[in-house]
Amino acid sequence: MAAITTFKATAHLQDGVKVKTTSRHFELTIDEPKSLGGTDTGMNPVEALLASLGACQSIVARVYAPKFGINLQDFQVDVEGDLDLDGFFNKSAVRPGYSDIRYTFRIKTDSPKEKVEEFVSFLESKCPVGDTLANPVNLTLAEVIIEN
Repeated sequence: MAAITTFKATAHLQDGVKVKTTSRHFELTIDEPKSLGGTDTGMNPVEALLASLGACQSIVARVYAPKFGINLQDFQVDVEGDLDLDGFFNKSAVRPGYSDIRYTFRIKTDSPKEKVEEFVSFLESKCPVGDTLANPVNLTLAEVIIEN
């Protein structure tokens, strides 16, 4: 039997391109910078995706470091991605999503390098956000509800 858990979030468009997102009892404002028509009151969706990847990798690091005997004194992930805005603005046939995402782990530890390298390989294999980005996922529009 699979241990499937369904996570849920809601995104509700506000004024302009500002979006109020909620999940459980948490709220996050997503917006665009002024240069892309927003009011710059929050990260934009593609920045939030990068932040989610770094946060997920950080959580996995915290959870699994003790199992690998890693003394994790500090852990930071720097994430960047390349996106051709011509795809979003429908100016060319390029895809609107990221073509490349790169990340750097900054690990402060006194653990041996070989142990840290083994830990990093494991960490990369267990991050759900990283796995979702690296592998095809079934993305389905479940329903369109038109309200009057």
